[in-house]
Amino acid sequence: MPDQQPTRVADLVARTLHGHGIRHAFGMPGGEVVTLVDGLVQAGIDFTLARHETPAAIMAAGSYWATGRPGLLVTTLGPGLANALNGIADAVQERVPLVVVSGVVERSVRGRYTHQILDQAALLRPLVKASFEIEAEDSASVVARALALACERPFGPVHLDLSPLVAASPAKDAPASSPVRASRPAVDPDDPALGAARAMLQQARAPLVIAGMDAATSMLTGPLLTLLEMLNAPLVTTYRAKGVVDEGHPLVLGAAGLSPLADAALLPLVRAADLVLLVGYDPIEMRPGWLDPFGPDARVLELTAAAPDHAMHRVDIRLIGDPAALVSALAHRLEPSRSSFSGEIAMVRDRLASAFATPDGRFRAHDVVDALNMALRRDTTVTVDSGAHRILLSQKMQVGRPLQLLQSSGWCTMGAALPLAIGVKRAAPERQVVAVMGDGGLEMVAGELATLRDLAMPVTLVVLQDASLALIALKQAQAGLASQGVRLPRSDFVALAHAFGGEGIEVQDRHALDRALQDAAANETFTLIACRIEAEDYVSRI
Repeated sequence: MPDQQPTRVADLVARTLHGHGIRHAFGMPGGEVVTLVDGLVQAGIDFTLARHETPAAIMAAGSYWATGRPGLLVTTLGPGLANALNGIADAVQERVPLVVVSGVVERSVRGRYTHQILDQAALLRPLVKASFEIEAEDSASVVARALALACERPFGPVHLDLSPLVAASPAKDAPASSPVRASRPAVDPDDPALGAARAMLQQARAPLVIAGMDAATSMLTGPLLTLLEMLNAPLVTTYRAKGVVDEGHPLVLGAAGLSPLADAALLPLVRAADLVLLVGYDPIEMRPGWLDPFGPDARVLELTAAAPDHAMHRVDIRLIGDPAALVSALAHRLEPSRSSFSGEIAMVRDRLASAFATPDGRFRAHDVVDALNMALRRDTTVTVDSGAHRILLSQKMQVGRPLQLLQSSGWCTMGAALPLAIGVKRAAPERQVVAVMGDGGLEMVAGELATLRDLAMPVTLVVLQDASLALIALKQAQAGLASQGVRLPRSDFVALAHAFGGEGIEVQDRHALDRALQDAAANETFTLIACRIEAEDYVSRI
């Protein structure tokens, strides 16, 4: 956009956000942010009306995963910002650079006025990297500072308060601020620290690689595959890192961290490794079974953009820098070797395939994942909600590229799949997007079906309708407890889809599901496919 001297602070704020690459904002406006919303639209930032602030925050996260640009959430003061807390917390643990701009009561009456008033910065203090109040002076510089903090690893949310009077007042600082042009110098393969790490890799007889979410965002698929093949080392990923190397490759063992079935196959191999290479790995996605998972004599080498905050396991050597550059530098002059795991890798792959194989008989959740594997293109983005179905899909779905499967894996919030899908589709309208949900998750965010309708988004929703909070029911059974508070009556999701202007169909067999997925891909509106299954089908199968 041409650089014009803004007449309002809201214009300067919006132009600074636009200058940093933000093109989409999500939220629910109140009277305190109407000037800001006007400024955003005039600056070329589309505003998407959500039905609740937490889904709006997750939509903003979806736009980040689609574009790599920070997400933008706009809320009104008090209850609007408080409603967004779960979505902001999700951004913390999912490492999303989220900018939260909230309305606030004018400073002149803040000491006397009480309606909808609370200390908003204090409310968000445990969740955000920083909280600032925008004033008429230096507003662009404050916004630019907040953006820089959000985009500093580990990524995370920042908060900006903006009062209506300040938003509408004349700006008193320089034109909109642009991002600093920063570059990351190339890693020198001859650096002594890299030489020592390379020697560790070269001497290993049973190396194993674990990749996490930062690996998925670091454009390191090629270098990592080269390193794996030179070491002949198996790769295990977190759920969010699925696809960092195509899961069809014989060295890739798939995802870990939440499924007892998968961990039973993978952890013995992890413990047997004499060297474990961690690439962009943050154990925030893992469960207690991954506390100290490495053998006592194993060397642990970590490549990370920023050291994660945890005490899950030890690390012997940590190299901090761009993961892709570090992997490439380590592979430089590395001699191919033959791992003692060569025979075991195929055995573990076979064991995992058997553990998650689709049983014969009635229509099950396993059939749904099989149908998705057959129907979806490589460029399709799939979002999945929390619940038993997420474990199954994360283990059984074949992912061929990074960030093809999106989920709330650190925070594990329910209802995330639908707003994630909306955010991705809003930022990348040419992309095929499929959201996989349970019935409990859908009922939690059903109002966002109206957002799909308003935006005329042809997103496909695959709902595994098992009339239960199946994962909690499974945990109750494992604890020897009676089922309490987890049963859900079977809602008429087909009627719900039609009521919100979409297409709806219930399926009870694989053939009907295959046909429904094919038809959904050609629809001009959203399609909800309700897959009628039984919650008991997850028992002993995830």
